[in-house]
Amino acid sequence: MPTSSRFNSTAALVLCSLLAAPLCGADLKAQPGYVSSELIYEMAPFPSCHASTIVETGDGLLAAWFGGTDEKEPDVGIWTSRLKDGQWSPPVEVANGVESADVRYPTWNPVLFQPKAGPLMLFYKVGPNPDKWWGMKMTSTDNGQTWSKPERLPDGILGPIKNKPVQLANGDILSPTSSEHDGWQVYFECSTDGGKTWTATKPVNDGYKLAAIQPSILFHKDGRLQAIGRTMNDVVFQAWSKDDGRTWSAMTSTGLPNPDAGTDAVTLADGRQLLVYNHNSVRDDAGRTPLNIAVSDDGENWESALVLEDDPTRHFSYPAVIQTADGLVHITYTWNRERIKHVVVDPAKFKTSPITAKTPMSATK
Repeated sequence: MPTSSRFNSTAALVLCSLLAAPLCGADLKAQPGYVSSELIYEMAPFPSCHASTIVETGDGLLAAWFGGTDEKEPDVGIWTSRLKDGQWSPPVEVANGVESADVRYPTWNPVLFQPKAGPLMLFYKVGPNPDKWWGMKMTSTDNGQTWSKPERLPDGILGPIKNKPVQLANGDILSPTSSEHDGWQVYFECSTDGGKTWTATKPVNDGYKLAAIQPSILFHKDGRLQAIGRTMNDVVFQAWSKDDGRTWSAMTSTGLPNPDAGTDAVTLADGRQLLVYNHNSVRDDAGRTPLNIAVSDDGENWESALVLEDDPTRHFSYPAVIQTADGLVHITYTWNRERIKHVVVDPAKFKTSPITAKTPMSATK
């Protein structure tokens, strides 16, 4: 396990012995704030799926994910489904890694993003593995019903690696990304022209002593940005920016555990921060369960809000989260690598609890 002065193994062990989720996920419907849940599809022309993304369009919600025989297999493509009139449409493949009649690469980690002006964007990766993949982008002017021809992003630009970009007050688009070819390094890509061109910041971390990827970006009332995400170091990381993401502080721990699994977060309309994550650590060796929601007023002191899943026989991972115009929060995530699940919650109705040493990690421990 990578170590550092902030993220050493002893500290991680102490951390994970103190932190626990105070709600049991056995009955999602009984928890304050729950609205609805469903699998986006029951049947699909692929057996395995992962890495969903969701966006609100002018024509309802649109979700995407990668699906195929299995992760890293050449037949893995990008699939979408639309929620309209209360029903998700059958999955449709909109992109793949076909290079020629003889060459096809797997696709990875789609990210949907609707800027304030301009077309809907779909970013994804193509390549044999995360060490060697490259960034791709398509756009849609009809809310994702049809898409432009795929465009390869410039060398050195990967696009958002898992979680959605954000748009700053000046209109700039800030994309949270990371690389895995030289350790796990987080950095950010910025576009000042609506996504036509991009520039990249320097990495925030060294990639080895502190190995981190897949950040989300949060807004704070004092003007700061906060990045938060996945590590190999048993904790969810955080970093801060005072200059709209051009430079970032050193990474530190949020005080929340992470079992080397993807997270996502969003700043709510009321100013609170909402994080979806697996409240578990590598040392617990329980895999990617439970799947939890935590909220915070300041991005540093987190409280448990809701447990989405808690079943040691299955894995629940790679959440994507947005807040729609009606104030509800929509979350999609991988359900045991077999389906994509969609859960709706109302953050105004959460009954939060402090995360303390006295509360059980999950219903199964």
